[in-house]
Amino acid sequence: MSELHKFIFEGLPVRGSLVRLTDSWKEILHRRGVNSETGPYPSEVSALLGQMTAAAVLMHSNIKFNGALVLQIFGSGPLKLAVVEVQGDLSFRSTAKTIGEIPEGAGLSAMVNVNNLGKCAITLDPKDRFPGQQPYQGVVPLFDDHKCAIESLSEVLEHYMLQSEQLDTKLILASNADVAAGLLIQRLPVQGSGNLSAKATMLDEDEIGRNEDYKRISMLAATLTATELLTLEPQEILHRLFWEEPLMRFEPLKGSTAPRFVCTCSRERVSKMIQGLGQEEADSILQEREDIEVGCDFCGRQYRFDAVDAAQIFTPVIASPKLPGADQVH
Repeated sequence: MSELHKFIFEGLPVRGSLVRLTDSWKEILHRRGVNSETGPYPSEVSALLGQMTAAAVLMHSNIKFNGALVLQIFGSGPLKLAVVEVQGDLSFRSTAKTIGEIPEGAGLSAMVNVNNLGKCAITLDPKDRFPGQQPYQGVVPLFDDHKCAIESLSEVLEHYMLQSEQLDTKLILASNADVAAGLLIQRLPVQGSGNLSAKATMLDEDEIGRNEDYKRISMLAATLTATELLTLEPQEILHRLFWEEPLMRFEPLKGSTAPRFVCTCSRERVSKMIQGLGQEEADSILQEREDIEVGCDFCGRQYRFDAVDAAQIFTPVIASPKLPGADQVH
């Protein structure tokens, strides 16, 4: 069962979260294997996407935001795009697109960061936007300040949080065919929310790398191995790492409140996409085949639109004329 544990260190400016995605992660991999023409993800892509999914859930769980957090890795290489979308209720969906062969044992450089052209983007898209409001997005390259390629996703996201949000962050991520898991330790902002949804203050910048409590706790977190993260129960992990620290745990999110796989695709959304293509393009597709077939990359569901369906998409809705006296009350 998937679950999320959140905790703080009493009296210290440090917080943390631990997530284990089990049934929901296996469902994503199963749907890919069953519904994709290219079959299951290569193990290297699956491992990266699982780590991204765990990381995106952890990041969204640390902010008060009513909307979607979208984490993307893209660039040059056989892995063209990997994306995770997490909603405010922690429901999520994940997918990846590959072209060509993934080298065995490939890391970020070989998969997506050939010639240092890869990028990591985090987008916050409000559920109910104000007029003119645009999503917030931060983008960082997949290399450090010295132009050296970064090979692990955790380092990329730690670098992102430091550069974009001025917050010290430690991430431990791991994934296999059964579990996608992550541990996040973060220094609390000096004032305000100081996280993905708000600008950091000068005081936050002054505290970077200086807080001794955060340093000590992040060093303890760094001793956690991928095997331990994937196999041990959350309670045992936290006890092993922080048994000497003033740890206060909150009620874990399990069952219906836990992070879970949910796809937001619908026939209506696909109709709007076809409408965006334009009637000429839709008609040209229908000249070659019986219907327009669209498959959801996230869940594998197939949507089909024949000529009649397409005509309805592009037919303007005309209001019915009122009968004389229709507004009169007798």
